Amino acid sequence: MLNESPEVLVFDVNETLSDMRPLRTRFEQIGAPGHLLPVWFAGVLRDGFALTAAGAYADFVAVARDGIRALLPGVEGWSGDVEDAARHVLEGFAELEVHPDVPDGVLALRRSGFRLVTMTNGSAALTRQLLDRARLLDCFEAVLDVSGPRCWKPGAAAYRYAVEEIGVRPERALLVAVHPWDVDGARRAGLGGAWLRRGAASYPEVMLAPTCTAPDLRELAAVLA
Repeated sequence: MLNESPEVLVFDVNETLSDMRPLRTRFEQIGAPGHLLPVWFAGVLRDGFALTAAGAYADFVAVARDGIRALLPGVEGWSGDVEDAARHVLEGFAELEVHPDVPDGVLALRRSGFRLVTMTNGSAALTRQLLDRARLLDCFEAVLDVSGPRCWKPGAAAYRYAVEEIGVRPERALLVAVHPWDVDGARRAGLGGAWLRRGAASYPEVMLAPTCTAPDLRELAAVLA
């Protein structure tokens, strides 16, 4: 339950708003198995987090490209141009759509009076394209990414940057994310954290519990209303 109604909802983007499953097809088109998608994406997050922990920074595209370069040579029977393959996979981000529950959820939350912003480890430009395709861009007052603080979430500086950019105290902001590590990071930075389960069985006990939980964004809108 929420102790205080949030003023601002800060949305994660990759997998929270965007449906990344079509990237499986991109892997298959370069001659790699589609099930490499979650392995690759987990590696991208790992390396981005590691750079942040070391006090360094690289943007999502650079880390993601390096991840494909490292992954493909180890695929049995794979042959091809690694640079072309990486380009093909990464170009797929520009064609992703939002999850089916996102339009209804975003519109309901906006009607309820919440200020909506995004904060992604990915690209603000791609986020704008994603939201524009879904006809939701006008619902968001800011589209942010970690190139501003040069710190990947769940680093505390990333969340502080987001709330400072929109002029709100951390305790009046609620992060919305499908990733427990993101919810945990937001909680430790002083924000609330809403976990969208999207079919996940459980939330890790080692992480700070979410402020609220919902199966999808439609249900979260009902909870917050």
